[in-house]
Amino acid sequence: MKIKSQKDFFSGLMFLGVGVAFAWGATTYTVGTGARMGPGYFPLLLGILLAIIGAGIMFKAVVVETVDGEKIGKWAWKQIFFIIAANLLFGVLLAGLPSFGVPAMGLIVAIYGLTFVSSLAGHEFRFKEVFVLATILAVGSYVAFIWGLNLQFPVWPSFIAG
Repeated sequence: MKIKSQKDFFSGLMFLGVGVAFAWGATTYTVGTGARMGPGYFPLLLGILLAIIGAGIMFKAVVVETVDGEKIGKWAWKQIFFIIAANLLFGVLLAGLPSFGVPAMGLIVAIYGLTFVSSLAGHEFRFKEVFVLATILAVGSYVAFIWGLNLQFPVWPSFIAG
């Protein structure tokens, strides 16, 4: 078997792996039936569907000929670092780190932090555009999660909200 498209093969492998993991994890919950779905029903079906899609992509990668084999390029270490750092920063800003004395900064500050740090992963950084995007995300998140879903988590820094 010769891989004719490395990009497709390894992306299909990723889909297959994530799908199998979701399906396997869903079996620890009650699955139920189509008429009376349990909490594991949707993740099980989603995992199976993802695994099937991954297998299809892998099959295409070994059957369909490509010009240059679509080699996988270098790892984008800068982008990986900033995206992971942005997500970690979001969690720390949202809930704080009480064991280290870091207070919770709330949803709005966390979204601004997430947006600004993740935007550093790109090739160019434009402060005004990132600020507008962060503001739209913060307002949209407030409307969706606080007003719409009535979720209870800090919105503003604890030293402001009390």
